[in-house]
Amino acid sequence: MTCGHCQKSVADAISSLEGVESVDVNLEAESATVIFDPEKVSLDDIKGAILKAGYSTEKEGKAEAEAQDETSKSPGKIAEAPELAGGEAESKVSGTVESEETAGVSCTLDETCKLAVKEVNRLSGQKAGPKEITLGVSGMTCSACALNIEKILNKKEGVDSVAVNLELGRAKVSFEPSLISPQEIGEAIESIGYKVEKDKVTLNLQGMSCASCAANIEKILNKTDGVISVSVNFPLEKAVVEFNSSLISVREIIAAVQGIGYGASVPVETVEYEDREQMSRDSEIRKQRNNLIVALLLGIPISLGNMSMMFPFLSFVPAIFSNHIVLFIMSTLVLLFPGRQFFVGTFKGFKHGVTDMNLLIAAGTGSAYLISVAATFLNLGPGYNSLYYDTVAFLIIFIVFGRYLEARARGKTSEAIRKLMGLRAKTSRILVDGVEKEVPVEEVVVGDIVVVRPGEKIPVDGVVVEGSSAIDESMITGESIPVEKGAGGTVIGATLNKTGSFRFRATKVGADTALAQIIRLVEAAQTNKAPIQRVADVFAGNFIVAVHIVALLAFLFWFFIGYWRYGVGESAALGGISPFLFSLLIAITVLVISCPCAVGLATPAAIMVGTGKGAENGILIKGGEALERAHKLDTIVFDKTGTLTEGTPKLTDVFAVSGREESEVLFIAATAEKGSEHPLGEAIVRGADERKISLAEAKNFRSIPGKGIEADIEEKKILLGTRKLMEENRISFEGLEVKMREFEENGKTAMLVALEGEIIGLVAVADTLKENSKEAIEALIKMGIEVVMITGDNAITAGAIAAEVGITRVLAEVLPEDKANEIKKLQKEDKLVGMVGDGINDAPALIQSDVGIAMGAGTDVAMESAKIVLIKNDLRDVVAALKLSRLTINKIKQNLAWAFGYNMIGIPIAAGVLYPIFFRILITPELAAAFMALSSVSVTTNSLLMKRSRIK
Repeated sequence: MTCGHCQKSVADAISSLEGVESVDVNLEAESATVIFDPEKVSLDDIKGAILKAGYSTEKEGKAEAEAQDETSKSPGKIAEAPELAGGEAESKVSGTVESEETAGVSCTLDETCKLAVKEVNRLSGQKAGPKEITLGVSGMTCSACALNIEKILNKKEGVDSVAVNLELGRAKVSFEPSLISPQEIGEAIESIGYKVEKDKVTLNLQGMSCASCAANIEKILNKTDGVISVSVNFPLEKAVVEFNSSLISVREIIAAVQGIGYGASVPVETVEYEDREQMSRDSEIRKQRNNLIVALLLGIPISLGNMSMMFPFLSFVPAIFSNHIVLFIMSTLVLLFPGRQFFVGTFKGFKHGVTDMNLLIAAGTGSAYLISVAATFLNLGPGYNSLYYDTVAFLIIFIVFGRYLEARARGKTSEAIRKLMGLRAKTSRILVDGVEKEVPVEEVVVGDIVVVRPGEKIPVDGVVVEGSSAIDESMITGESIPVEKGAGGTVIGATLNKTGSFRFRATKVGADTALAQIIRLVEAAQTNKAPIQRVADVFAGNFIVAVHIVALLAFLFWFFIGYWRYGVGESAALGGISPFLFSLLIAITVLVISCPCAVGLATPAAIMVGTGKGAENGILIKGGEALERAHKLDTIVFDKTGTLTEGTPKLTDVFAVSGREESEVLFIAATAEKGSEHPLGEAIVRGADERKISLAEAKNFRSIPGKGIEADIEEKKILLGTRKLMEENRISFEGLEVKMREFEENGKTAMLVALEGEIIGLVAVADTLKENSKEAIEALIKMGIEVVMITGDNAITAGAIAAEVGITRVLAEVLPEDKANEIKKLQKEDKLVGMVGDGINDAPALIQSDVGIAMGAGTDVAMESAKIVLIKNDLRDVVAALKLSRLTINKIKQNLAWAFGYNMIGIPIAAGVLYPIFFRILITPELAAAFMALSSVSVTTNSLLMKRSRIK
């Protein structure tokens, strides 16, 4: 037995036998204890039932002997408590099926099963560390909802940390899998009224021979990260798997099944599951649209009917809509259907001791409904005979309309992810035994040969093995000109093949492809919270309780003091309303106008739009914290090689001493460097090739780190390198010092060439500046940012490069391991430092800086050391990233100002502060609901306006 499924199968098989009184199957001990009547069933019958279920009893002789021995010791084994249904003691026998080693009840029908059991047990025994899962959550309406989920999950044993993003509808949970499972996390979220979105796939299975095989597959998948639930149907040979596509792909699920010896494949007609967030969003939009239609169809007649009793000019309204019972029925329907969501949410929250926006709405609409019902069916006297069914209807209409608009607006904030997902190819054409076969892209594995025709999307990352073509990589790198690819060239999944046909070997598939990494980075950025959001979270966390306190205080003031002092009962507009009803309407208005949603949405909405806009422009920002920090940077440090410069040195000059030829100097230098892998040596060899100089063979090549090289050519010793190398070998170079310094002052690396102890000339190599370096530096300086260059080059060469681009502060001759210390020194000067590098040898400095910015092509986007990744090698994107940061932070501040300002002004006005002063001004609950809906929509819309802004 391998799982609970096996345990149940054995128990059910034995229980089905007549005469069996009870069965206890122990999965851990792998044994079954059976109480049975020997006159009706024998031990052989029990063993036969186990065999029919697909399991066997091992060490049977011993088991039977022990059972018989126990019977002989206590013939019939009379039950100690003989009070049975028939009032008589019956003879019972206890027979125990013992285990042998680890398998007392196990599958013996197929060798595959045994191998699978061993593999499952091996994998199950492996230690699992803390895991992180990101779940899609729908049904959240305000920041209080997000906080409720965080509170519930933080109380669960095994949960380390939780971050819930309201705008994106995601919960990122770090947990200990030995203490809590992803399924239990999902159940905890759903227990308080929210829905966890899951991906689902049906797999065709091959190689199963019995029920234990199905159990093996279930067990291994349940142990796999990202899988939420599994159901394997043995007769149909199918598995239905619920999983989280941000953690695991279908391909990886298939690989897990194949890893224990079974086959698995995806049916061709499998529905795309990629964009579950959008499907969830569309579902929410449809739900609120339908609620709005119902609320309007019922609410408009309710409002007209209710008001026609007060206003004579509405005499055209049919009398039936003024009937109290009809109004009661229609209002009840409004609450039961469009309004039910608020009461259900409130109830589920109360069960777990949490509150959210639903409580405010339920309290407001519920109160108005109850006082109207009381007026309909009870005679409470003068001042209590007014009906507020129209208030109930309008409240629900405005709030549902607000949620509908909000759902539509939120959907637009996650367009960046959807666009990226839309780039993915759905199918792939692979070679199987020399024959082309079209399969879902999830089934492509590393090593497959993929065939691509003109006009098709490249399904996964790989290396071209045959053919050539021009590839449009603009969707990944932003480069508009197609890139020529031939044998040995790398191709990126989701890019477009323009002209020729070719074949390539898959090197990265599923979650490892460049596009998948980009999507993962953007998703992570949109899920993480920015520090500025903590203010909003603290506010929203205490907001609901505070509003109820304000509503209660407003009620008490107007009931005991305000109603009498300000002559409310004498107002003709209020029609002699009673103190209780007037105070209650004030309290309802306070509850309805307050809006924690606007505060909760202020930060995540702006960050989502900002990070999405960045992704569309090739700027990947890893989280709100990086976005927030970037706008404060006052110093940017650039690595020279590969960042400011192309990173591929070129031979620029050859100088020969008197009596020597330049071609001779280059011949000797290039021949000596022929065996070198150093970039400078390769540049010299390339330079000789370009000048059509044929090289000889060098012997005894030796690299001298930091100084140069030595080699032998035709028994003659060659030295090529720095001044120090020549000094150590006592070779004079005084005649070349002036020329060497001239080269270095122009940003070139000059190397001395010596033949048999005599200097014969110089070769100079330079790493040329990138096309847009100067433009980017000028733009940063105009933004008031100090620009610094850091390099391992000598001060003269570094100074020449810096002067060319306009940088005045240079940190030269800095080793890679010392770059982080240089960043620390700048930070000690009270500077906020951004570091721009290639993300590999600059990793320590990128991590040490306040914001690390990595330059890289599409295949290098997952550099862990940087907070911002620039897909294109364009320094102007550094400027764009800073502009985007400033734009986003400004939007967040605007949103927070609006959200706090709205509540600070709206709640006091709703509480009636203007009534005694300005012409008896009072906000009705209906108007308050309209304002509340408008506040959330306005914050989201303001964030969306960023899409129109230019950052380049």
